[in-house]
Amino acid sequence: MATTRYVAWWNVENLFDEENAPVSRRPDKVTRAIGADIVGWTPQLRDRKIDQLASVIARMNNAAGPDLLGVCEVENRFVLERLAARVNALVPARAYELVHADTVDERGIDVAFLYDPTWLTVPAQDAVFYHVVMRRTATREIVQVNFTTDRGRTLAVFGNHWPSRSGGQAESAGYRHIAGETLAYFHQRVLEVHNRTTPVLAMGDFNDEPFDTSLVVHALSTRQQRKVVNATTVPRLWNLMWPQAGLPQGSFYFDNQPNVLDQMMVNKNMATSTAPIRAVAGSVEILRYPDTFTGSYQEPRPFGGMGKPVDRDGFSDHFPIGMQIIESD
Repeated sequence: MATTRYVAWWNVENLFDEENAPVSRRPDKVTRAIGADIVGWTPQLRDRKIDQLASVIARMNNAAGPDLLGVCEVENRFVLERLAARVNALVPARAYELVHADTVDERGIDVAFLYDPTWLTVPAQDAVFYHVVMRRTATREIVQVNFTTDRGRTLAVFGNHWPSRSGGQAESAGYRHIAGETLAYFHQRVLEVHNRTTPVLAMGDFNDEPFDTSLVVHALSTRQQRKVVNATTVPRLWNLMWPQAGLPQGSFYFDNQPNVLDQMMVNKNMATSTAPIRAVAGSVEILRYPDTFTGSYQEPRPFGGMGKPVDRDGFSDHFPIGMQIIESD
């Protein structure tokens, strides 16, 4: 019998450890990079933010919690373990395990996955890869995990947090073009190394919209399912967030304007109704719970910190996104 799973992504906005975290959890170079921003970030504020994030994650998937969650803007494994423990307490049927990439980002923010081990496992060897995005200043890596499902299939998942638009969208676009090329290259490598039928899921905060050059030209993504399925020379990705880009709300807001920067994409091996692991395109959603947005534009309600005012009832400056996938017997 086919089983429906729920996968989600969330940029959790500066989930940092406490101000006086030991050097084993915060290297000196990160302390220097974040400077005065971390001052006043107490253990109590850190844990309050974790509680707020966990309360949203526990509501996903009709209050069952996601089967797989990708996150970014987390500082270290310590805060991730506290987040997973809090979600596990709210959703006792889950016992999330972690994949965490301690990347070279200047501010020490990383990409990670929380996953349910009753569905997914991470083989001991050749399962987790950290792909460097070449840039003059250090930035997040693309994290690839070759999960094995409980039915013995490989599901390759890429977690992305592409270079920001700091300094200007056009001025910084080249960095995201490089990130798109990196994703496209390793998508193709998955198919060459494993099997041409390997399902691939790419999720993340791409800091560009579905129609931007970095995604369309460099990552080889498209809104056309048929173009993905018919691709023969180079593998393409079906960007499932295109319909969301036409709506009045987004996953992130800048100057009161909605943007769809957080996206889900799948390759041809998840794009047909007969695929053993397939995406349910119509299930893709931006998760907007009533307490998670604010103001007349209904923007995400950030928690703040790191040099910004703190709202103890806030969450993140991004909304999470999610969708269903179905795996057959």
